[in-house]
Amino acid sequence: MSVLDGKRLTPEIFKLDVERMRRGWYSDKYFDNIVAVLSELATQGYRFGGSNPDLSDLGVDLSRIDVGNIEVEMQWFTRRAPYSVVVGVDKALAMLKTCSGYFDAQGEFVNTYDQLEVTAVPDGTIVQYDGDPHHVYPVIKVRGRYRDFAILETPTLGALTRGSRIATNVYNVMQAANGKQVLFFPARFDAHEVQAADGYAYHIAVQLSNQRRGNDLSSSVSTDAQGDWWGGAGGGTIAHAAIACFLGDTTETVMAFAATRPASIPRIALVDFNNDCVGTSVAVMKRMFVKYKELMDRGEIEEAKRYILAGVRPDTSGNMRDVSVEPLGDKKLDMGVNPRLVFAMRKAIDNAWQDWQLEADWQARAQQWCHNIKIVVTGGFTPEKIRQFEALAVPADIYGVGSSMLNNCDENNTNNDYTSDIVRVKIAGQWYDLAKLGRRACDNPALEQIHW
Repeated sequence: MSVLDGKRLTPEIFKLDVERMRRGWYSDKYFDNIVAVLSELATQGYRFGGSNPDLSDLGVDLSRIDVGNIEVEMQWFTRRAPYSVVVGVDKALAMLKTCSGYFDAQGEFVNTYDQLEVTAVPDGTIVQYDGDPHHVYPVIKVRGRYRDFAILETPTLGALTRGSRIATNVYNVMQAANGKQVLFFPARFDAHEVQAADGYAYHIAVQLSNQRRGNDLSSSVSTDAQGDWWGGAGGGTIAHAAIACFLGDTTETVMAFAATRPASIPRIALVDFNNDCVGTSVAVMKRMFVKYKELMDRGEIEEAKRYILAGVRPDTSGNMRDVSVEPLGDKKLDMGVNPRLVFAMRKAIDNAWQDWQLEADWQARAQQWCHNIKIVVTGGFTPEKIRQFEALAVPADIYGVGSSMLNNCDENNTNNDYTSDIVRVKIAGQWYDLAKLGRRACDNPALEQIHW
């Protein structure tokens, strides 16, 4: 469930490898070991023979505790400051629902999820963290027999860590982009198996940003897999490889694309193949407009829509200086897709119609046709670079962001690792605080009882 629509994703959508997950295939081996130990102790009828001064001081009789069937309260939380956009809850809950339980003497799995008490926040919840590990906001809490769900700690933490990291990174990019659309381009930088989860995390972050900023931006992913969980579909137009197939002629490539692909697909020209983003943009514009005008003059309005240029995309490598950018000797100012290049492109795009020798009745229409062309910037964009562009009022309309969406390190505070701890135990029907030093039971007002 997300905070945006109140609906939880059903377990079926995640296509979990349930059989192997139940047997610990995806779990750190020490969880398999503790389940085996507790199960054997339960069979033997073992009772606790150790000591705990803190509990004894409370007058708790420890000698009759059935450790093999001990019931615990466990909490899942993250410590990314100053906040995290939480995603992965529904997937973690699906794991708990389908894989909590044990194998009986005949090797049949007995699902005991209905004996657990589970609370969780919705996907899309923002949780704060002030740097104090005693003051965290759990996103999932489970009470029940530990050995029934112990083996799921590893995969549930993984689902939360990955989803929340992507969502928080995307949300930070959206904030930096100042209300402009952000395209999700990291598919090529990780294994294909994670695309559905990553695309869902991106989608949640976009919706959350829209809600908080009052925008209505669409989620735009590059693969169909990224839209699998929320009904989206991949979009895109032209790659460098396509231009190479047309012998490096970008204009010819775009014209062929326009002639053969449905008009519903936005025509966005990739214009850095020959390292002349201004010249290539103007050349593509002229060819596209000539065809557009020709069809409009013949009354073929629907066919003319194929030749509306929606945008141009500079993707200049960070070690290259576009020919339209005069060198200043500073790589930040000279190389890659930089502010001076985008300003030059916007000026050239807006003024291109003046060189087309148009009839008077077409001039205003041509001017508007040019003005409607957006500049989609890609190539090495991070929240920091986007903030620089926005501070300088660079006329970029859309940001395409790739590998920085996957960032996970302490240096730039994108580490979104999750932890889960036992924080209470149940003894003789009463709950008692018990956690390792440095941790304690915490609460989160956003936690909701889970009823499937």
